[in-house]
Amino acid sequence: MRLIPRALCGAARAAWRESFPLGGHAVARWFPGHMAKGLKKMQSSLKLVDCIIEVHDARISFGGCGVGFIPCESRSPACPPLVHRKQRVACRGTEETLGLKPHLLVLNKMDLADLKERQKIIRHLEGEGLKNVIFTNCVNDENVKQIIPMVTELIGSSYRYHRGESLEYCIMVIGVPNVGKSSLINSLRRQHLRKGKATRVGGEPGITRAVMSRIQVCERPLMFLLDTPGVLAPRIESVETGLKLALCGTVLDHLVGEETLADYLLYTLNQHELFGYVQHYGLGEACDDIVSVLKRVAVKLGKTQKVKVLTGTGDVNVIQPNYPAAARDFLRTFRSGLLGPVMLDRDTLQSHPSAGAQGHRPAQTDP
Repeated sequence: MRLIPRALCGAARAAWRESFPLGGHAVARWFPGHMAKGLKKMQSSLKLVDCIIEVHDARISFGGCGVGFIPCESRSPACPPLVHRKQRVACRGTEETLGLKPHLLVLNKMDLADLKERQKIIRHLEGEGLKNVIFTNCVNDENVKQIIPMVTELIGSSYRYHRGESLEYCIMVIGVPNVGKSSLINSLRRQHLRKGKATRVGGEPGITRAVMSRIQVCERPLMFLLDTPGVLAPRIESVETGLKLALCGTVLDHLVGEETLADYLLYTLNQHELFGYVQHYGLGEACDDIVSVLKRVAVKLGKTQKVKVLTGTGDVNVIQPNYPAAARDFLRTFRSGLLGPVMLDRDTLQSHPSAGAQGHRPAQTDP
């Protein structure tokens, strides 16, 4: 969404930041106790599972991988497996007991993602060993009908180990918080059972806190899904990946800092030349100073607060912008898609060697 002509923001771009300061952020270590409990429960349920559906936010198709604690036939190497690769070589008995599970990657919230280069995204994921990928929008059930047939095919072409005699399929749904796992289950039930919600959904992480009992999503074939709590890796090495996850609501905002997140959002939108925020808030021109932007947002929305200031003549009440409230509105507006679709992993996509394959060339940065 390029609503502002480049000529109008050319002068401002000369002073824009070329990088975002990543030091001092603790988002990479956000791993609450309920996640550790959920992970242990997920691991203990593996023997009951025929296939893994891993759900990512399509806006962070590559960096959104945070679970992957399940040994799968195809999965992102960025995610630590349940059994480390070296341990698998040394402990074949463990691998044989758990089995390599068929794996399907669902990139959800496709309506909020910039997918003009969808084929590049798919090729990048294929290069990481992820061959089975579906883009979905569970709000309006877009592409959801493709999931059951693909899962059925994956299970049918794999060895089911000790579950070979069972006539029903059990699927585990995994992913980082707030990517739409519960929404996916509800969407599948609407599509195949004509039934309503079976799991609670919400716009913030932490709605699903425990591995639930099995939920039926299909009659033919008889298929049940396990809804799991969103789990981050115990340590996310890249702080910027953590900030991208936080922008998409994976981490509670106050743990990162609402104004810090708003600043990273502003930096990202400007770098991607997505100036929808200028028109949405009536700012007049693009800006790279978060204090200035939040001040104008707060004034426009009437989000101000009285602050008592001590002066030489006594206390004086001063009206000041409510910066945290403005930051919250900025983040909410972005997450709802009102600022336009975005691909937060664009830098990874452009730097990937396969981006130039099949006649495609990496996008060039404007001088």
